[in-house]
Amino acid sequence: MPAVSGTSTGSATQAAFPVVLALSLCHFLNDTMQSVLAAIYPILKENYALSFAQIGLLTLAFQFTASLLQPAIGAYTDRRPISYALPIGTGFTLMGLLLLASAGNYALLLVAAGCVGLGSAVFHPESSRIARLASGGRHGAAQSLFQVGGNFGTACGPLLAAFIIVPNGQVSVAWFGLAAICAIAVLTWVSRWYSAYRLAAASRPAPDRKLAHSRRRIGVALVILALLVFTKNIYTACFTSFYTFYVIERFDVSVQDAQMLLFVFLGAMAAGTLAGGPIGDRIGARTVIWVSILGVLPFTLMLPYADLFGTAVLTVIIGLVLASAFPAIIVFAQELVPGRVGLIAGVFFGFAFGMGGISAAVLGQVADAKGIVFVFQISAFLPFLGLLTVFLPQHTQR
Repeated sequence: MPAVSGTSTGSATQAAFPVVLALSLCHFLNDTMQSVLAAIYPILKENYALSFAQIGLLTLAFQFTASLLQPAIGAYTDRRPISYALPIGTGFTLMGLLLLASAGNYALLLVAAGCVGLGSAVFHPESSRIARLASGGRHGAAQSLFQVGGNFGTACGPLLAAFIIVPNGQVSVAWFGLAAICAIAVLTWVSRWYSAYRLAAASRPAPDRKLAHSRRRIGVALVILALLVFTKNIYTACFTSFYTFYVIERFDVSVQDAQMLLFVFLGAMAAGTLAGGPIGDRIGARTVIWVSILGVLPFTLMLPYADLFGTAVLTVIIGLVLASAFPAIIVFAQELVPGRVGLIAGVFFGFAFGMGGISAAVLGQVADAKGIVFVFQISAFLPFLGLLTVFLPQHTQR
């Protein structure tokens, strides 16, 4: 990686593209590490004779810190930037992994889950802020590149856990600490760049933070964007939690084939995330939101009635189109409220975390009562909420 020397604007600008790549890599490592917790639940349940309620409390400990603290951390660092927040936050993740590997009782498992969540709560808003600073004005492209690392991490984490932790037991969680150490090293370099950027920016006039719309209109727009994230994450949770059960029940495929079909969907989502930002830079974030949320509706409505081949094709289309929304939503929201990049990122990443967990629990109850196919039939109508996009302001960038 190129060194950061001096405080000139030129050195900071020159490092911008490697910074975004570094953040994407660390997003991959972060989401891989946090996915380990859920992947080892069966081992923890057996080793500690845990009830399902205790497993749920572990998820709550992680979700509480990972979701609820993100907006608070983002808001604080908007006002008082901390140059080395990222490696410090990942240090909590490392601590959590080591505790998970060696915990001798349930209380320590709760502390470990909270530490992993805290690392994630620091990482997402701070990384989103620095990715925007390093974007060179291509905010959508930077958000897409940053977020796609998380997509791959979420997809690969359970696989790595299956190959490393399942055969070797709880203690092997410590090996994932190597990923944390690598992330800390990379994020220390990113933090040096961020320090140089801040020093260079200190000599320039303060950016214009005048709101482009009334506070009421901005408030309404943020609520609409939150509802659109709500829509996307419920439908995504439907796939990530229940798609394998759905294809097994409907088409009598093997578990391995079902997992392959799920990876096809996750791969399409990663590609959609990567494409959504750059497209938004060209045609506008609002247009991308229109197309990605409402435009996916015909395909979601067809999915519950398609054959196996049609299901595979439709899931690729759905994953590509739907995933392109999130980078556009983040960019749109950040442009609505200039100067509050960390807060906005924290709110929306935290909301996405929380909605994913809550949605999976609710959909699981519906599946128990009505069947897994019914879950996909009713979820197919969620993209209708994309019509709310009509109420978003036409332009956010000034």
